[in-house]
Amino acid sequence: MDRPSQLIECGEFVLRRLRGQRDFVQLFTLIEESRDHLRPWMPWADGHDEHSTRELLVSSESKWESGELYNYVVAEDGGLIGMCQAYRAEPRGCRLGYWLHPCAVGRGIATRATAALAEAMFALADVGYLEIAHDLANAPSRAVPHRLGFTELRREQAPPPAAPSGCGIDLIWRLNRPATGGTFPGGRAGGTNSACSTAST
Repeated sequence: MDRPSQLIECGEFVLRRLRGQRDFVQLFTLIEESRDHLRPWMPWADGHDEHSTRELLVSSESKWESGELYNYVVAEDGGLIGMCQAYRAEPRGCRLGYWLHPCAVGRGIATRATAALAEAMFALADVGYLEIAHDLANAPSRAVPHRLGFTELRREQAPPPAAPSGCGIDLIWRLNRPATGGTFPGGRAGGTNSACSTAST
């Protein structure tokens, strides 16, 4: 099974694979400092503690190897400013997720990081489409798939637990694999230049 690159360079920031327990201190701090920012939309933020961070790091290692989940941190100047991920929703499809430290919002980083991750996933031969799901009330999250050329696919009941600020309905966006030689609107040949490149590690 092919895997995406473990390191994706995006100009002033990079996406890199989590490095197991070596990332514990930085990841724990990132989540703790972001809890108030995340709490309205991510129910897990309230229950965050050292144990949950260590569990995340362990599960990220095993799920990367199985091809079930690819967890990346967004790193800038040696520090962590967010996370993004791709996980298998169906055999030919993956869902993307993203969140940032509050100090990193408003700079287009979520859009560029998601564009870079989308390109990395479409480089895998067995990925036919990508999806993004978010609560219908979450306007900032809605902006990312809209900018990257995703199409609104459907609305469905959100799985529990409910997000405190959510309406309980998830909006699902989809982007199909570009035709051979093509690229999607958020890619390097599109309107939002991701300016990213992959490197093996």
